[in-house]
Amino acid sequence: MVEDNETSEGVPAGEGLLPSLRSAIGAFVVMDVMRDANRLEAAGGDIIHMEVGQPGTPAPRLVREAVKRAIDESPLGYTDALGLPALRERIARHYADAYGVEVSPSRIVVTTGSSGGFVLAFLALLNPGDGLALPRPGYPCYRQIARVLDLTPVPVAAGAATGYAPTPDALAAAFREQGARAVVLASPSNPTGAALSPAHLARLVETAREAGAWFISDEIYHGLTYGAPAATALAFSDDAIVINSFSKYYSMTGWRVGWMVVPERLVRVFERVAQNLFISTPAASQIGAIAAFDAIEELEAYKTVYARNRALLLEELPRAGFDRLAPADGAFYLYADASGITEDSAAFVRRMLDETGVAATPGVDFDEEDGHRFIRFSYAGPFERMREAAARLKVWRG
Repeated sequence: MVEDNETSEGVPAGEGLLPSLRSAIGAFVVMDVMRDANRLEAAGGDIIHMEVGQPGTPAPRLVREAVKRAIDESPLGYTDALGLPALRERIARHYADAYGVEVSPSRIVVTTGSSGGFVLAFLALLNPGDGLALPRPGYPCYRQIARVLDLTPVPVAAGAATGYAPTPDALAAAFREQGARAVVLASPSNPTGAALSPAHLARLVETAREAGAWFISDEIYHGLTYGAPAATALAFSDDAIVINSFSKYYSMTGWRVGWMVVPERLVRVFERVAQNLFISTPAASQIGAIAAFDAIEELEAYKTVYARNRALLLEELPRAGFDRLAPADGAFYLYADASGITEDSAAFVRRMLDETGVAATPGVDFDEEDGHRFIRFSYAGPFERMREAAARLKVWRG
């Protein structure tokens, strides 16, 4: 939302010096909603946060204890640009344990959250002007990072008609007809929670291979599925670039630590870029991340809360008029087609926040074409708060 003292590009009015054209991107709308919700909360409002994809739980106890020890015992200086060897080894072992896929620790690149991974991947793999295929709806920062880096976002329809997943034919057309040289695909996805079957994922990976394009797999919501576990793209190609993070399943959003798996021949390429852009991921976060793999019992208890929230809202949101929901196979989102209620989701969620104290994200963040008809609800918070949100919305909607 443009402030009164800004131009439509977000430039302060009356200033002679202007920012770069690369900076003329849209806001990450969910963060604007969270800012507004936090302001109301600071003023005494009782706000229920269903806007941001952030677990309402702390980092696991073992993570916090490991970092407390490190603060007393370690200088916590720079690490290797690729990450602490112990963390890279532990991540590699995770692929054998969780997926039965052998990955060498040398292929692991530790990053400053998944966001750092996307920046590294786009810089290392693509040239200015290249097209980047992106499912629509999809995570908004993919296209905004692409624009900052002078890449061209190529939307690929992935709506209700196709089960909220791109088809191989639509992806092939993006490569063949629109010049895309890579695709970013998340399963489970944000904002819909839709997860691809292993067979569908394999077909999409093969579509990229046949086109000579990079396949970038965003696997940040792995571990958060409510049926079959998610498949990794590494099961189908050693050339797939996998990006993951400790933010979601591992409940470490503010720690800003994630990882990538890259082909062996590209490790030095990614290392050089990472050295110059980031030096290294914060050492304390990396130490905590090593311990996170031993906290599965606590993390599964967190997931039980999400599953309970999901079941509650799948029953209660339709009673508030939000009765056309995406599959919600995983992650912690419900993506509602609210076209029977509003054609301006941004204005609707603003009014909903003001009148009910429930914060949600308008679909315009995820889909520049059809998002005005959609709303995303995050159910990552405590169960009692989700129940209260449902009650407020039912009363509000009459």
